[in-house]
Amino acid sequence: MICVHILLASCYYFRTMSAFPDDRRDLAAMLAPLARTLVAREEPALRAHGISMWGYVVLTALAEQPVRTQAALAQAINADKSRIIGVLDHLQERGLISRRPDTSDRRVNLLSLTAAGDGLRRSVQAAIRASEEEVLAALPTADREVFLRSLTTLHERYRTP
Repeated sequence: MICVHILLASCYYFRTMSAFPDDRRDLAAMLAPLARTLVAREEPALRAHGISMWGYVVLTALAEQPVRTQAALAQAINADKSRIIGVLDHLQERGLISRRPDTSDRRVNLLSLTAAGDGLRRSVQAAIRASEEEVLAALPTADREVFLRSLTTLHERYRTP
């Protein structure tokens, strides 16, 4: 009988006491699994549109800043310059981006989004947003709005320029 009480007390302790003093895990520990889940949920939308995650990232970066050098794009998306050349080649072959030499320095290519590229980006984004709505549905509407506003503020503060 004593063993049962000890076991019950242990179970009670583990259910009511937290390893975290304020019942909150570190931000990275909470955000990393969510980010992995969101990325995994994006994969079907990307596949359905015939584009890689890197391709979508490039299209999105070019939508945010219409003309960029390859070096500036690589820095903006936190990618190695040589890593994105294949992605850029593929996007250009599909007519989703254009590359033209910079008139002030012909060694530098300027990248821009084509109308077809922007259309594809918008379509992929709509599919991703629909998936995100399923995730956000776990939150009450007011909490969802605060969460998105707060996340946007943090993103603006810490994003790569």
